[in-house]
Amino acid sequence: MRVAEDPVIGNSGRIFRPGNGRGWPAIVLLLSVLWVGVVANGQTVAEPPKREIINADRQLEIIDSLTQKLNEYYVFPEVAEEMGKYVHRRFKDKEYKEITDAAEFAEVLNGDLREICHDRHLGVGWVPPEQMALLVADTANDEIPERQLAGMRRRNFDFRKLEWLEGNVGYLDLRGFNEAAWAGETAVAAMNWFAHCDALIIDLRNNGGGSPSMIQLISSYFFDEPVHLNSFYIRKEDSIKQFWTSAHVQGKRMTDVDLYVLTSRYTFSGAEEFTYNMKNLERATIIGETTGGGAHPVDQHIFPNLNIVARVPFGRAINPITGTNWEGTGVTPHIDVPQEEALTVAHLEALKKLAEDATEEDREPLNWAMAGLNAKLHPVEVDPTVLRSYAGVYGPRTITYEQGELFYQREDRPKYRMIPMAEDLFWFEDLDYFRLKVVTDDQGAPIELHGLYAGGHKDISVRNPGN
Repeated sequence: MRVAEDPVIGNSGRIFRPGNGRGWPAIVLLLSVLWVGVVANGQTVAEPPKREIINADRQLEIIDSLTQKLNEYYVFPEVAEEMGKYVHRRFKDKEYKEITDAAEFAEVLNGDLREICHDRHLGVGWVPPEQMALLVADTANDEIPERQLAGMRRRNFDFRKLEWLEGNVGYLDLRGFNEAAWAGETAVAAMNWFAHCDALIIDLRNNGGGSPSMIQLISSYFFDEPVHLNSFYIRKEDSIKQFWTSAHVQGKRMTDVDLYVLTSRYTFSGAEEFTYNMKNLERATIIGETTGGGAHPVDQHIFPNLNIVARVPFGRAINPITGTNWEGTGVTPHIDVPQEEALTVAHLEALKKLAEDATEEDREPLNWAMAGLNAKLHPVEVDPTVLRSYAGVYGPRTITYEQGELFYQREDRPKYRMIPMAEDLFWFEDLDYFRLKVVTDDQGAPIELHGLYAGGHKDISVRNPGN
């Protein structure tokens, strides 16, 4: 068995083999719009028009071609053999005889193969002839077509959002791990934007995976010295390829920054690898849902004469710490919460950790922010009669009661919905720095509004007589 340290393979439908004469990145990008009946990155994609009528001879030709590739490349040879026997038996028993549409047949075949292997990376799809011609042309060399690079640029290489959150916490919404050769400049700019944060949240809830080169690049910012992240065993070559963080990064490392990773059941493949790596290296707190469970690197095989494209997992991940991977099980978070609550929970956890070591002066704004986050997680219900009693005019401030909720407006400024933190205290979604407290007399009648500000300032508005 050979061991190499050069990062040459991808973990979500990408393989980069020097001198192979095929543009695998181009295949992956085209499949994102051409795939039929296949769950790419764990999610169903749209079907193109169904145009090709096939007979039993054509079905058998497709089955024979696919099973030959599976027997040659699939990561587990015994499973490949079982898949081949299963679909051949179904063909012999005439289970497919009623299927005459090529796209439908590919979809059924895809389901049958997965019935045996339970591998979400494996897939079979039909491609219309005119688009197959384009696919073949784009895989004639290793250069990715400019139109596809342009599409990735328009998506900002899947760096969807960079945001500063209260408490000097950074937030990165990352929707894919694009190849560092294309997206490296964007990634470096993003990581340097977060250089002075005290904590960083990386949101992978909508990330279906990608290239290990980007995983390496981003991971390198969180370690002082080179760290072994992951390895892949390649069945056909009987070799292991290792992936390490880089000894050099552009800009400032964030080795002392608290790191949080958000996950969902849609987090898949390369996004799972990043999560699994950081969890086992004890470098990040994982918050959200158990991930999708796809750990096998994938190669694409096209059959131009059949208008068929197949994704064949050809290896398996081997974590240097656990000796195994997340295939079929997913990555279990440290804090298991519904994905829609994950960001709020992570932000709250980050602030709690920062507050532990903060001075009394610095702890005050952190406590303010934590109170707001707790209010989001634990909504407070107030009796409608009490809410209705708060409606009125308080100097420049006005509270109105509309359809069971209170709304606040100051003179000619926008109107905001008041969200209860307590019976007499309210926060606002778009005004993180401001809260409103209703002060009542001994009989419970509202007499003042206290505007509370994050810096400790308070202003008072007295209720107008007769309002």
